[in-house]
Amino acid sequence: MNVPTPDRSLIVAAILLGLLAVVYPAATAYAAGAGEHGDPVAPVLVALVLIGIGAALGGRMMRAIGQPAVLGELLVGMVVANVAYYFREPVITVLREGATMSNVIRMALEQNLSLPEAARHVLPPGEHTELLASILGGPSGAMAVNVFDFIDLLARIAVIVLLFLVGLETSVHEMRKVGLPAFLVAVVGVVLPFLLGLFSMWLVMPEAPVQKDIFIGAILTATSVGITARVFRDLRQGQRDEAKIILGAAVIDDVLGLIILAVVSALVVSGSVSVGVVATISAKAVLFLVGSIGIGVWITPPLVKRMARLEIDNVKLLFGLGLAFLFSWLANWMGLATIVGAFAAGLVLEELFLDELKGHSLRDMLSPIESLVVPVFFVLMGMQVKLEAFADWRVIGIAGVLTVAAVVGKVAAGYAVSRRLDRLSIGIGMMPRGEVGLIFASIGKGLGVVNDAVFSAVVIMVMLTTLLTPPLLKITLARSAKA
Repeated sequence: MNVPTPDRSLIVAAILLGLLAVVYPAATAYAAGAGEHGDPVAPVLVALVLIGIGAALGGRMMRAIGQPAVLGELLVGMVVANVAYYFREPVITVLREGATMSNVIRMALEQNLSLPEAARHVLPPGEHTELLASILGGPSGAMAVNVFDFIDLLARIAVIVLLFLVGLETSVHEMRKVGLPAFLVAVVGVVLPFLLGLFSMWLVMPEAPVQKDIFIGAILTATSVGITARVFRDLRQGQRDEAKIILGAAVIDDVLGLIILAVVSALVVSGSVSVGVVATISAKAVLFLVGSIGIGVWITPPLVKRMARLEIDNVKLLFGLGLAFLFSWLANWMGLATIVGAFAAGLVLEELFLDELKGHSLRDMLSPIESLVVPVFFVLMGMQVKLEAFADWRVIGIAGVLTVAAVVGKVAAGYAVSRRLDRLSIGIGMMPRGEVGLIFASIGKGLGVVNDAVFSAVVIMVMLTTLLTPPLLKITLARSAKA
């Protein structure tokens, strides 16, 4: 495989990225001092600008070597966060905590505690806890919490936008057209990784509660085939049966994965696992998806037609995002993950706007919003990978075992189809977890079922499966073409 030679712009991007990791602490410290006497939004603006620059540089570097931009955004978060944490920068120290910081704030409000006291209640005793407590009680504490609150909420909105876009790109008609082979690949690609995830967690963490094992199994079911689709497109083999089966299976995989995510999230919240509870939650998830899509397809067309006659500016964008946010709220009200509702809204609007409202597609109109907010989510996920956790060989072992389970589970799914097809290419094409696996992991961390060590291991698994897919797929496709 020919690796592209780094050009001058790539070298410049690498240098700027290194400078960003060093300059960030000074920039935020300056913003903190300005925020004491000026507008409290100033530190937030500095953080957003630096996150945006870092995401752009990281994405540029990854694309230059033939990898997806999301890996660059993750790496930027990891590098900048761990360098800045080394220098004890207050904002980064708070941002690295992610969902743990949300729990600290919630406990402080509910139990009328100071933030340092709440941090000592939530986190285990140690040097890191004392550092966080001293920051929260110091002059930069309020500023750091303000930045965290805004970035955290923006990242959550970014996930909703991302899953809405996935729904928009998912065709129910195409799901039916690919037929039985794609369905078999999807089912095996969900069931086998889920079981392997359960077994892997029992193997490396036998003392862990069953809810954690189930959630890790759910994370391994995820599939992100945007990378696979790009490889097929670059090789001009997008019309191959294997490509169609992979893409169709990925769509079905998304639906099954969201149902599993809804079930395991509710199980974690309820704290109990029984056949009755699982059946109830599963029925609720399926009912929501089927009901929301059915009712949406029935009600949405007349609404869109009436709104089109009003000649409101940007009605397509306003209606699309409004429906996504409404469905997300309904999903949360029913005890499901908000992303389930966003995905359902995308399915409802997949072809409707093309028929009823002319002009730019909703996908094109959302592209600038996606470019602005979605990288924030991935950079924040990278920030929460604590490299010091890998000083524990057990974490490295967890990452290795989960990666093996993730690869084996999806590759084996390719062998659910006929021998006349390139089954190995199909299995490898289903392998990358990408952004879907990260979304599942972030929800698990928010629920408290995925701790820092396991989260870091999961992110490494996501990155490895995503990095391995393009070169392996090119090799197997070339072998298949010769045969």
